Amino acid sequence: MMQVPLSIGSMMEHAEKFFPKKEVISQTHDKLHRLNYAEIGQRTRRLMSILDELGIRNGDRVGTLAWNHHRHLEIYFAAPGMGAILHTINIRLSPEDIIYIINHAEDKILFIDEDILPLIEHIHTHLTTVEAFVVMTDKTELPESTIQPLYSYEELLSTGDPTYEFANDIDENQPAGMCYTSATTGKPKGVVYSHRAIVLHSFALGLKDTAAISESDVSMPVVPQFHVNAWGTPFACTWFGSTQVMPGPRFTPKRLAEFIERFKVTITAGVPTIWLGLLKELQQGDYDTSSLRAVLCGGSAAPLGLIKAFEEKLNIPFYHAYGATETTPLATISRLKSYQQGLSTEEKYEERTRQGILVPGLQMKVVDEKGEVEWNGKDMGELLLRGPWIASEYYKDERTKDAFIDGWFHTGDVVTVDAEGTIKIVDRTKDLIKSGGEWISSVEIENAIMANEAVFEASVVAIPDEKWQERPIACVVLHEGFENKVTKDDIIEFLKPQFAKFWLPDDVLFFEEIPKSSVGKFLKRELREQVKARYSTQG
Repeated sequence: MMQVPLSIGSMMEHAEKFFPKKEVISQTHDKLHRLNYAEIGQRTRRLMSILDELGIRNGDRVGTLAWNHHRHLEIYFAAPGMGAILHTINIRLSPEDIIYIINHAEDKILFIDEDILPLIEHIHTHLTTVEAFVVMTDKTELPESTIQPLYSYEELLSTGDPTYEFANDIDENQPAGMCYTSATTGKPKGVVYSHRAIVLHSFALGLKDTAAISESDVSMPVVPQFHVNAWGTPFACTWFGSTQVMPGPRFTPKRLAEFIERFKVTITAGVPTIWLGLLKELQQGDYDTSSLRAVLCGGSAAPLGLIKAFEEKLNIPFYHAYGATETTPLATISRLKSYQQGLSTEEKYEERTRQGILVPGLQMKVVDEKGEVEWNGKDMGELLLRGPWIASEYYKDERTKDAFIDGWFHTGDVVTVDAEGTIKIVDRTKDLIKSGGEWISSVEIENAIMANEAVFEASVVAIPDEKWQERPIACVVLHEGFENKVTKDDIIEFLKPQFAKFWLPDDVLFFEEIPKSSVGKFLKRELREQVKARYSTQG
């Protein structure tokens, strides 16, 4: 066979040649842009030439601090397209973590959205490797700034070469992108993606039994472009010629609902907290969502109540997926097999709450302290993964030795596997609750509580207990209108038929909001501190 390298530049070239009329619809701070792939391709080539002029060379890191829009998409292809490395930076992290990430990655240039410029103003003197800053804005004049040198993205592009060629000598195993974990414990950890990994992952997103992304789709990635490359969808959608709808900076559930109706979005992807907000908006408003064929949900377990609400009340297909920064990220997806269509409605929903089966191309093991666990849907163990789009190490980080062992990535997720090979996330290893020598899954209790119609959000954490070692505490946010109407006893009674007595929370605390991480996951570390503070206040 011909040895033709898999490269990200060739994906954009394909879009330019075969889908030049298809559009990228992009919301920025000031306006809505509509550009076709011929224009996006030309702008990407201009950007590569500018990066070349600014001294970016093979292997240099190109950092971005930006929302989901067309300019960010252009950098997705320009940096790796010329042999540099795209580094998407999570803008929701603390300034200290952002400084650490930029310096650790050794970014040479930063592309910054205009509303994020004040943050960089505050920290730029601590950035040791950055040689140039570029502001992405629709305005003709740059904002006043002490940062030097500071360039305008559009002004630079206007002088770029629209015929600049994508590099054709790239080794498919060389780095194309990098992303850092969201720092729920310790410093963020860097993961580097190769051209080969991203291309193969994009193929996987096009499989009928995964996301089935195709030319006919209108894709709206709600998951941020700074988080695991928006789950890889911008790469796959560009390559396949899908229309892309970029919701832009600081979007609201209302904007998402309006975009779904206006642009006939067919597929969208995000974390459960996003879909909880959208569900509320769709139920309150009058929107046409009939175009949607798939809502992809990942990041954390989706509650049964959320899945049912989308499918039964809104008639929107809802699919559970699982992955991590280290897995590029798609690893499993929950779709019923053909012979499972005959299951009862409740049995189908039970299957749909699971994280699904492994995507073709990957391998997995589930192990406990004794070895591999039986696939009986009951025995718990840590999920281990390997494959062509699974990382093999962290970037210059000694924590590699704890997560990558004997050719396997140890995910830290505790799962069960049934006879069908379907995995169900039981918990993170650090979030399992050990009570009286028995394990309790905080995730299962959370999902059960959120099936209650009065509950908007729920998170379960452990508190120390002298007798039992640890006991679960439920933290609950109620829907509007249910405040002061639902009690601790109501929640406990709701749970009693579903769990063994020792699984029931010792207490139910009501919150106005549950703290969330930078990517919308429940931040249990901070929640534990808030719970601790409540009990200390009570004496």
